[in-house]
Amino acid sequence: MESGRAAHPSLEGRRILLGITGSIAAYKAAVLCRLLKTAGADVRVVMTPLAKQFITPLTMATLSKNPILVEFFDPENGAWNSHVSLGEWADCLLIAPATANTLAKMRGGVADNLLLTTYLSARCPVVVAPAMDLDMYAHAATQENLRTLADRGVKIVEPAAGELASGLVGKGRMAEPEEITAYLDSLFARREKKKTLQGKRFVVTAGATIEPIDPVRYITNHSSGKMGYAIAEELARRGAEVVLVSGRTSLPAPAGVERRDVLSADEMFDATTAAFDRADGAVMCAAVADYTPAEVSATKLKKGDGDLTLALRRTRDIAASLGACKGNRILVGFALETDHEAANAQAKLSKKNFDFVVLNSLRDAGAGFRGDTNKVTFIDRSGSEELPLMTKHDVAARIVDKIESLAAER
Repeated sequence: MESGRAAHPSLEGRRILLGITGSIAAYKAAVLCRLLKTAGADVRVVMTPLAKQFITPLTMATLSKNPILVEFFDPENGAWNSHVSLGEWADCLLIAPATANTLAKMRGGVADNLLLTTYLSARCPVVVAPAMDLDMYAHAATQENLRTLADRGVKIVEPAAGELASGLVGKGRMAEPEEITAYLDSLFARREKKKTLQGKRFVVTAGATIEPIDPVRYITNHSSGKMGYAIAEELARRGAEVVLVSGRTSLPAPAGVERRDVLSADEMFDATTAAFDRADGAVMCAAVADYTPAEVSATKLKKGDGDLTLALRRTRDIAASLGACKGNRILVGFALETDHEAANAQAKLSKKNFDFVVLNSLRDAGAGFRGDTNKVTFIDRSGSEELPLMTKHDVAARIVDKIESLAAER
């Protein structure tokens, strides 16, 4: 038992509410419960009615050393199983396996069993480990449900590829219990060290700039700002003072972050360079226009008979300007590429004096603009580190981990 606690120290004393849904992968929940208990966690189990057809409540009660909850009340004595109390008790709600049906109901706010009502009441982090056949997992509806849940803050432990219960081979296998246990340990470890950047000040740029052509039209791009906002939120969670220079986005400002709204690349240049004067570092995540109209018409341009030629001028390079004066401060850049990805990122690393570059490619499924996931590679002067597909919140945590390491060296 001590070896399990040594391997996952952040799970010691944690209250884990384990939700089990009706999937053949429910048998893995027994191993998962045992691992969590061995790591020192207190585990309570809520099962959907269908889950009982795959694994018995007696098995889970024996392993968790707690009664298993399935119904809203005990038919023998009428005792009420309060979903509100369960949500308040838990440090984390882990649903493993999570079926396509349960994920869809979570997205829609359906509350037709004890597990779903507990999810809607939970104030703690929620983690799901999807398990289903490959076509169900790949279906547009399931992927949209996962993206929406991730955008709401639900953590997703990606399923693995392999042989499935149907006999088909593909992605949909629930992650192994050891992987899920390690994920929870890492999640709590990140939350524990949230004040490690206390006293540090960072500038983060996010969102898209808008370059006006006339009072009606403008040039912009597809950036939603989600990646930059997640980074700002993670920096603030770890105690840093954060100035978020934000272009166009519909996102609310993260808690504890000072947001400064701008529209154009020129406005972002002025706001970012001013904020950097007092900063310990900056993360350049905004999608800033490289060119802007040379002249802005004071009136709406009317459609004529021929083509319209629009003259563009180069905008000021924010990252290069910060890189030229950064000294011993930390500077992180982003590179979104469609070709020669690594070479272009390496060139940006040197040219703009970044400490490291976060590269993502539009060739990678799940990466790029507007989505809730990203697949990135860290590139610095010592080499590169490719990360798997993650939610943008998890990518942000890994970026801030690297920033912490750099800060500790300076």
